[in-house]
Amino acid sequence: MSEYDHEPVRGLPGELPEGEHIIWQGGTDWKAMAFSALHIRFALVYFLVIVATALFRGDWGTAMAVTALGSVTVGLFILFAWGVSRTTVYTLTNRRLVLRIGVALNKCINLPLNELESANLKQLADGSGNIVLTLKGMPRLGYLMLWPHARSLRFVRPQPMLRAVPDAQKVSALLFKATQEVQPIAPRQQAKRERNEDIPLGGLPV
Repeated sequence: MSEYDHEPVRGLPGELPEGEHIIWQGGTDWKAMAFSALHIRFALVYFLVIVATALFRGDWGTAMAVTALGSVTVGLFILFAWGVSRTTVYTLTNRRLVLRIGVALNKCINLPLNELESANLKQLADGSGNIVLTLKGMPRLGYLMLWPHARSLRFVRPQPMLRAVPDAQKVSALLFKATQEVQPIAPRQQAKRERNEDIPLGGLPV
């Protein structure tokens, strides 16, 4: 039995209301999470530089100590990324986007599509990607409550995001279509989108 066995619908806090249905459901890729959110490359380079410097000076004790510390640190990053991947469920319905997040304390965050101002895709090299969301008049969401499902270093007005989503291009297209049903895109913006010009995913002003 897991902590999520109480969910009436996987990834959701309750049964879907009449007229609402799931369009897409997915999570994060732990490898992409480790590299894009936890910046594990920088940690590896940091420890390698220190070890190389210590070896150059002939300080084997420091080199071994830093190697051990670096291994533990990187291991913890990987373990955390795996935990985030295991516990995260993103759900897109025809009315809202739900983020079920939290490794130690799980929570569900409901983002109505009619409160979505923009959603912008940043594709990663492996085909996964981050979809950053900008909300309109909803109350502010705490950065620490959202992290790592939040745009980095946006503390004043945190922006939730779908982090390290596999096949992000497909997910962004589904999100655009669902948002368009709730907030019809203006003809002028539709023309720009068809010309592949850069506009917010939701077709709404930023």
